[in-house]
Amino acid sequence: MKKSLFLKFIAAYIIFGVLGFSVVAILSSRLTYRYLVQERANSLYSEATLIATTYSETKDTSLSEAVVTEQMNAVSTFLDADIWIVDRNGVILSDAGKEGYKGQQIEAFDTTRTGARYEVGTYHNMFQSEVLTVMAPVTRAYMTSGYVIIHNSIDNILSSQYEILNIVYITALIIFILSLFILVVFYIIVYRPLNKITIGATKYAAGDYSYKIETKSRDEMGYLAETLNFMSDEISKADDYQKQFIANVSHDFRSPLTSIKGYLEAILDGTVPKELEEKYLRRLISETERLTKLTRSMLNLGTLDKKGFLSRTNFDINRVIRDVCASFEMTCQQKEIVFELTFAEKKEMVYGDYPKIQQVLYNLIDNALKFSNPKSSIKITTGSRGSKVFISVKDTGIGIPKKDVQKIWDRFYKADQSRGKDKHGTGLGLSIVKSIISAHGENIDCISTEGVGTEFVFTLPVAYYPEQE
Repeated sequence: MKKSLFLKFIAAYIIFGVLGFSVVAILSSRLTYRYLVQERANSLYSEATLIATTYSETKDTSLSEAVVTEQMNAVSTFLDADIWIVDRNGVILSDAGKEGYKGQQIEAFDTTRTGARYEVGTYHNMFQSEVLTVMAPVTRAYMTSGYVIIHNSIDNILSSQYEILNIVYITALIIFILSLFILVVFYIIVYRPLNKITIGATKYAAGDYSYKIETKSRDEMGYLAETLNFMSDEISKADDYQKQFIANVSHDFRSPLTSIKGYLEAILDGTVPKELEEKYLRRLISETERLTKLTRSMLNLGTLDKKGFLSRTNFDINRVIRDVCASFEMTCQQKEIVFELTFAEKKEMVYGDYPKIQQVLYNLIDNALKFSNPKSSIKITTGSRGSKVFISVKDTGIGIPKKDVQKIWDRFYKADQSRGKDKHGTGLGLSIVKSIISAHGENIDCISTEGVGTEFVFTLPVAYYPEQE
């Protein structure tokens, strides 16, 4: 997997960091400036009001400079500010500052600049740089006799602002650096597992199902990797099954087709005498029946793979067993095999798909006859326990090797094909049986001992509304 995702994440992280830092810088600069100006204005206005109150409480009717000079100088030094005392006409009567404005007239002096208001500027162009100005009235006998004006350089406020902003910027930078941990976590927890998953998906797409995605995490990424590993195993099994399916179908079709072709050529070119033609024609019919059986079995498998194919009714399983056994009368006579039917009840009503269960019994009994020894018996029993009816088909034939018992349900599987008696079987019968019983939501088991015999036991649900005798 290309590193485009990781690079995009880094680019997004850097862009976020730059934009975040810019927003913090702009907002913090404006907010701290506004806050510091407001706070300094309030502080200066409090001092101006204090000085104005001192003047207001003096009994001297004139604004004598000797009375206030000492206090103004102390406050000016403490605040690093210029303090003026002006009369109502804007003439500066006293100046505690560095500029020496005493005696000057303030142009366009506005007597309404009182209260807690403040202004930022050069104050009527009297200062070279911007200052913060506040003004408080001096009142005597309910009359305004003058004003206390304090000017503080904006540079002092900016100096305090820069100190605060430095703290903000350093803090933001530290947070940005620490947040790099997110990139490390993303790389370890997300990117590396995703990279392995992508490689695995590429391998699977190329047909390499042996590749395993290694991950130790137990989160969503780990679950996804395990799911893909499971998927690859299932696809590999399906791929192997498809190859085996094609090979088995090709083999099972090729054998009867080859026989049919050989017999027909022999009849046409005169190799087969006229008196033997009927014999070989019967063999041709046998081979075509074999092909028909194989085709029918494959069609049944296609039907069984579809959901909802069952059509359930109540029926007597004992009657179905008797009917199926009757269809094998000729085979039983040839091999001198007898059926031993043992039913717990005269009528055992079950709920299922009648034709499908009939097919199950036909396949099981057909297998039992094929692998039973001549002059033996096949035992078929039924009995109910609770809500289930148990059906057993047991023979005394050659049995199934222990290593093959779990494989007999696989499609096209034939136990020990080199020595098995079922030379004309398709290997689909038991697979169809398993599919039908599983579709009913029931189970089927196989108990077999090599050289002794085999027993198949399956269950069906008791009928919902049993018929009465």
